[in-house]
Amino acid sequence: MTSIPMGAHVDQTDPVTEAVARGAQLSQFFLGDPQGWKGPTFAYEGGAAALKAAAEEAGVALYVHAPYVINVATTNNRIRIPSRKLLQQTVTAAAEIGAAGVIVHGGHVGKDDDPAVGFDNWRKCIDGLELAAPVFIENTAGGANAMARHLDRIQQVWDAIGQAKGGDQIGFCLDTCHAHAGGEDLNGLVDRITAITGRVDLVHANDSRDLADSGADRHANLGQGQADPDGIVAVVRDAGVPVVVETPGGPDQHAADITWLRDRL
Repeated sequence: MTSIPMGAHVDQTDPVTEAVARGAQLSQFFLGDPQGWKGPTFAYEGGAAALKAAAEEAGVALYVHAPYVINVATTNNRIRIPSRKLLQQTVTAAAEIGAAGVIVHGGHVGKDDDPAVGFDNWRKCIDGLELAAPVFIENTAGGANAMARHLDRIQQVWDAIGQAKGGDQIGFCLDTCHAHAGGEDLNGLVDRITAITGRVDLVHANDSRDLADSGADRHANLGQGQADPDGIVAVVRDAGVPVVVETPGGPDQHAADITWLRDRL
């Protein structure tokens, strides 16, 4: 079980060197500004082809986190349409570097909107998406009308995208901080998720600065927050898939978090 590939969310300038600095087997990063609408850029010297080659040579898997601004569920055309475009651009760019996956948040609809519209917007998005690289939908911590905070909503997202062309290729990213802050018990969570999605493709192993069901998305280093440490380990063990720590700090703190996990598996 200790052979689970692990790594951290890092700066995109040189994610291969960042992985080596952490004794890691993978790196996750943004291709550009996570809070902006500009399309993806490659900061790596030599561009996409050079990054892909360097990662392959080093045996480092690459994961791309889509910008936070993306919300394909929303009823607001001025956000939904650019969101679909930016997600497609991100997936296409991720394919150029041979990324193992693109992680995108589940999004939300307005507090007075019908959630069913949001689920159907996910279906429409996936139906029109050219899946040049795998896409993993991530559970989120907060929002009264979030698409992927609670399991019943995740079920409805999955029912909707199951009707889309390529819907069976959409994966799931399980974030332990988001689940804890979203009010889900971490113990047995992988089984409850896979009963819905049939799969978990990536784990974001994060502690939480806030109490359970707080709805707050604030990550903490492992064993130093409010989330059940045994529950975090249980998610990693039960999923048995690659792990990204998105915790505060740099190489030393991330390496310590990875060691914390490995010691407990």
